[in-house]
Amino acid sequence: MSAAEDFFETILAHFQKVRETQWLKIQLAGEWLGQSLAHEGWLYAFGTGHSHLLAEEIFYRAGGLARATPILDSRLMLHEEAIQATYIERESGYAAQILNRYPVKSGDVLIVASNSGRNAVPIEMAMEGRERGLKVIAITNLAHSLAWPTRHESGKRLSDVADIVLDTCGIEGDAATQIPGFPYVAGSPSTATGALLVNLIVVAGIESAVRLGHHPEVFISSNTNGDDHNDRLLQKYRPVNPHL
Repeated sequence: MSAAEDFFETILAHFQKVRETQWLKIQLAGEWLGQSLAHEGWLYAFGTGHSHLLAEEIFYRAGGLARATPILDSRLMLHEEAIQATYIERESGYAAQILNRYPVKSGDVLIVASNSGRNAVPIEMAMEGRERGLKVIAITNLAHSLAWPTRHESGKRLSDVADIVLDTCGIEGDAATQIPGFPYVAGSPSTATGALLVNLIVVAGIESAVRLGHHPEVFISSNTNGDDHNDRLLQKYRPVNPHL
């Protein structure tokens, strides 16, 4: 089996394990999101390092919710100074400063993604969200998280402070493919599995909202005939979504 085939099979296995072990929690997360949307609530998402990609996954895309906002902070992303993000995500007290920039309210839903689940900022983002009345859904790699000590002063991991914990069903260290003659492990499946979980929550949430008699607004592809439709949503939500 080639390295590419091995990685492909690994991804499929992780997806299947998510289907087998996480499905009831995914459906519950969808019910919570549907209830929030039916009452004019919002979906927020946050992650540091590569996990910030899962925050962007909810945002401004075809089939995606209009009432969805990523919580983004350039110091915790990778496009300016990658090593900086590694150290800042370990700082206590920073999550509250970030969340203060967003008009979150009780009843909203917050996804917090962290592969390791051990750094202070994602842990405190979940804690802050719950204190402010948000339903908090963690996306994390439990095999890795439970194998390493937390870096938070509370002694807790992300999985200890969320309302729902969704496991990416990954492995310790994340990288998954052994290549003969090469001393390191390559290929990290956590982003693909995390994106799957995010989209499962979104579609389950929309389905739940429809059952409640509410049709959530979604964007459609701007590369079809979506410009007028999307422009109306942009004009409506730009005042309350800082990233539009």
